[in-house]
Amino acid sequence: MQMTGNTILITGGGSGIGRGLAEALHALGNHVIIAGRRKSILEEVMAANPGMKSLALDIEDRTAIRALAGRIASEHPQLNVLINNAGIMRAEDLKDQQDDLANAESMVTTNLMGPIRLTAALLPLLRKHASSTIINVSSGLAFVPLAFTPTYCATKAAIHSYTQSLRYQLKDTTTEVIEIIPPYVQTDLLPGDGDPRAMPLKDYIAETMEILKSQPTPQEICVKNVLGRRDTVDQGKFDAIFYPLNEAMASRFQ
Repeated sequence: MQMTGNTILITGGGSGIGRGLAEALHALGNHVIIAGRRKSILEEVMAANPGMKSLALDIEDRTAIRALAGRIASEHPQLNVLINNAGIMRAEDLKDQQDDLANAESMVTTNLMGPIRLTAALLPLLRKHASSTIINVSSGLAFVPLAFTPTYCATKAAIHSYTQSLRYQLKDTTTEVIEIIPPYVQTDLLPGDGDPRAMPLKDYIAETMEILKSQPTPQEICVKNVLGRRDTVDQGKFDAIFYPLNEAMASRFQ
């Protein structure tokens, strides 16, 4: 992936990791378009980053995704990088669930179906270019789940699997597929998430950008904080990480 001169669409670009990536890539001279539900947040990010663009998108709405893809093709036909970053994370008590499973269904639609639908809608445009990139943001929790957020972790495991298949199917094309695997980062993904045990967002973005700049770009972007979880199964250490992680985090969800 070239680090400058791109036209980049980032979903969930108004906050957290999405905003951090958007601002870092914008600073390198890329034309960055952020997409999200909250217009006021998008406007705030644009005001702080002159030249950045935004488009409203409800990632749960398949009709809105198709409409966005049409606008991109018309207004930004030079788009050559898609970053599927938008996601929601909600705690769930599996012993006491509501009949409609609204939280679980919303996470599946946003975190999994959203990237799948948007990738399908934009892939024909991306493949028109001599070089293009799809970046999917998963999570270290795809490999060692946080038991208190089971559906979120399951969707991120699914995104990891989907990304591997997408990369294989596109291996003989000009479209590169990269997976960003964040650790526990200080964002607003969960309410009041300023946990000092989490990696500061600024540090996470800086380390991620350094890895992205390496040539050739790695298929997976793993900062040092997440490498242990990414390789836990291969190293035979799953139980040694899973149980202490969940015991340490239990107080947050009680």
